[in-house]
Amino acid sequence: MGLGKGLSALISNDIMNEVGQAFIPDLPIEKIVPNPYQPRMDIKPESLVELADSIREHGVIEPLIVTKKNENTYELIAGERRLKAAKLAKIQRVPVVVKEASQQQMLELAIVENVQRQDLNPIEEAMAFDQLARMFNLTHSQIAKKIGYSRPAVVNKVRLLSLPDELKKYLLDQKIDEGHARALLGLRSREAMITTAKIIMRDGLSVRAVEELVRRLNQTEGMAMRKSVTTRIIDSYTQEVESTLQKKYGEKVKLFRSVKGGKIVIPFKSDQELEEIYKYLV
Repeated sequence: MGLGKGLSALISNDIMNEVGQAFIPDLPIEKIVPNPYQPRMDIKPESLVELADSIREHGVIEPLIVTKKNENTYELIAGERRLKAAKLAKIQRVPVVVKEASQQQMLELAIVENVQRQDLNPIEEAMAFDQLARMFNLTHSQIAKKIGYSRPAVVNKVRLLSLPDELKKYLLDQKIDEGHARALLGLRSREAMITTAKIIMRDGLSVRAVEELVRRLNQTEGMAMRKSVTTRIIDSYTQEVESTLQKKYGEKVKLFRSVKGGKIVIPFKSDQELEEIYKYLV
């Protein structure tokens, strides 16, 4: 027995004990079709080439996990990267563990395998968790238990899906990391997020530096918003209304208008003047 087949048999026995299903040591590779619920969006070609070289020398050491679709077809549950590399290496037969699995189980197993291998990008994880929640009505707590994450970790992953598309692409391309992305979610506008992301990439900012930058940007934006709300509007209409009021109530009348409304100030020097103003108003 060669090195590859020997290790395959040992590992497959462990998996069989866990799933309680059949092991096929040499399933024809053309009988395996892709997993429609595969969470991975991208596999780097260079990593496939390296794995293909290893497979040519040692064979597929760890079996793929599949489910039987019909008499001649097996659907992949977990092991997409190994399957693609085996095809690249022109391997004709691969070891598989056959497991009866529902759609939910297929997705769960694919996620778990990729998470354990640290093969998924944060956006891929977020999309997979969101898919579990939407398709199978799972709560974040239930997903966390199945995947082996804490509930806050799952929530934080799913929040990444609210990023602008440009930032999702930066995260997928590893131009920013998950910590940067979570900090950027603290900004109030899409434009501010994108601009700050470009600063991160340009200056190589740490996550801590980005968190501080976001805090300062929000503080500055908040001050600008408060200033815009209280800034007096002086246009032709305001001047016309104020002039009319001054003719009626005196030159010291002032009309203050802003984006949130305004006020009319009518000063008086005595009770008699107050009485006259009151009579006008009522």
